[in-house]
Amino acid sequence: MILRADHQGAAEHGHRITAAIACHVARAGGTVDQLTQLLLHPEHEGGRHTRNIALRSGQPRALDYIRRVWASASDAISSTRALGSRHEAYEVLAALRDRIETTPWRGERGRTALRVLRAHLNFAEIAGGPLHHASERQTAEKAGISRTTLRVVYETVLKPRGWLRRLRVGHGQEGSTWYLGDGSADHHGTPDSLSRFRTTQYPPDPALEEWPTPETGSAADIDSTVIGHLMGHDAFAHHGLGSSALVIIGALHVRPVQTVGELVGSASVSRATAYRTLHRLADHGVVHHSGETWTLAPRALEGFGTSSPEAVPDPTAHAAHGWDAVARQYGTAGVAARRKALHAAERAAYREALERLSEHRSKAVVLVRDSRQILVPAPRPDEIPSEWHAPDGCVLDPVTGRAAPDWRIATDGRLLLITPADQRSYDELAAAHAEALSEWESVA
Repeated sequence: MILRADHQGAAEHGHRITAAIACHVARAGGTVDQLTQLLLHPEHEGGRHTRNIALRSGQPRALDYIRRVWASASDAISSTRALGSRHEAYEVLAALRDRIETTPWRGERGRTALRVLRAHLNFAEIAGGPLHHASERQTAEKAGISRTTLRVVYETVLKPRGWLRRLRVGHGQEGSTWYLGDGSADHHGTPDSLSRFRTTQYPPDPALEEWPTPETGSAADIDSTVIGHLMGHDAFAHHGLGSSALVIIGALHVRPVQTVGELVGSASVSRATAYRTLHRLADHGVVHHSGETWTLAPRALEGFGTSSPEAVPDPTAHAAHGWDAVARQYGTAGVAARRKALHAAERAAYREALERLSEHRSKAVVLVRDSRQILVPAPRPDEIPSEWHAPDGCVLDPVTGRAAPDWRIATDGRLLLITPADQRSYDELAAAHAEALSEWESVA
């Protein structure tokens, strides 16, 4: 069987072109009327998708489509920034990285959000600007967390606070389209729907699940590049060292010698979390303390392309144990590999499903009257009665009981395929369907 061109892909391509034109008109200060005039002009190539909608579904449907595209474009323009050059884009990303590293990420959910945001910053740096493409599976693997956790921190922390915005959901082999913000969205703590729960037993910021203190309320000071290198390793999985160890290592990499009180502010952790995490890291030889100060071991970050430039060498200190050994001790070894294998299986199943869907060429049934096949649209064209199914995959004619030539049951057992004998285009099929509908109504 020879498949036709992917009409859905062509429609999505046309929609992306229409959205790009709408964004350009909105950024230039145009109006929706000007956009409508531009897209419906018969000689404007960029309006072909809109004119096809008008031709197939009527002018009101096309105008409604233009208004929806205009609303999305206006919203996107108001929350994004136009970049004139690649150099300017890298300046924006550098300023964003500085803002991320000086923002307090309180609570376990806040530190997990930092990992997700750092993963997206990596993708944005590769793409060359705040606008980038990435799938949820890619981000989860890079951040070292599950997809469920990723969605939670996106909906509760990153999206409400203006750090990250999904502009388009991915489809097929294309990842979602994202835009990195500067985290300047207003946030007023507890949502109104939770106002009746405002008691002393609930933190004022439930998304981060932690009370801010005068110490953790100050500006943070961490190295997010180090966090980006380490966060995907099994040693920092949920039941391993965790996100608190990441932020403390990042804080000590910026300023190697700090007291617990200083780490509470620079890493945005509570004093109890700082003590607990430092002792766990010390057990593995990652950090050392002298009196009241703590510092990274001389070769703590060896093998990750970075080391502490100001670390005080200690001839009696032992080299840090390998991260693999740490993961084995916590029972988290192989978590990243299993996650990647699961994601690979999910991708394969998803692509197989897309291939099956691409075979569904016509959502119609066939009746034979006077030795002629008539295409009949059903109330639910995606469902075919079981009495029409033949064991060999053919379609049984309900009148004669014989198999209808040139028709087959698709792989899902419901939709009908058109065999290679019929290779009409989409427009030809649409015209044939309209003609068949008219003929069926006249016969009925």
